Amino acid sequence: MDAKQQAEGERRVKDLLIDPLLRRGLVKPSNMRIDQFDAMTDDMCKRLAYMTALNLEALQEVAANMASGPAKDRFPIAQKVLKAAADLQPPSDGASALMRAVFAHEIGAEAIAEDWGPELLGHVRRTRQFPKPFSVTEIKARAADNARRVEKIGDQRRRGGEVSPQDEAFIAARDQALENCRRIRAVALQGAQG
Repeated sequence: MDAKQQAEGERRVKDLLIDPLLRRGLVKPSNMRIDQFDAMTDDMCKRLAYMTALNLEALQEVAANMASGPAKDRFPIAQKVLKAAADLQPPSDGASALMRAVFAHEIGAEAIAEDWGPELLGHVRRTRQFPKPFSVTEIKARAADNARRVEKIGDQRRRGGEVSPQDEAFIAARDQALENCRRIRAVALQGAQG
């Protein structure tokens, strides 16, 4: 997402999520100072800039139902809204700062070079955490299983055997995931230089 798209996205979040919630009468949480509330809503605008207008309108309804306080008139904290947003429309891999950090790191370079990038990508998507050493061991084991499956399908193809549509889809999805890993790494490294 370039700077212009980011700015447009932030404006969309303000117009379709933040302002309508405030117009509904939701106020800052009682344990938060005004400057903290403003910083929280600004950060939400930045983080949710990737969302479509339709999903932001849906998120507005969800967030309104998360209001807290005795009168249910307190703006929900960002963490709850961001979680609901990820359920409605997960950020694309390229939009995720975590994803860019993982693939800019040496672990991302290693995963791409050693052909376990797709499994690393899937792990980070599921857990939304930087992989720990134990996780890396599991990721590599899953990648080894998948590599054996790819090899078996390749052998079958070379012998002139028929390959099932499921196997074809598996290989295509894995190839696409590896390409996504490379793209995320390139974007992350470009951003680090810029």
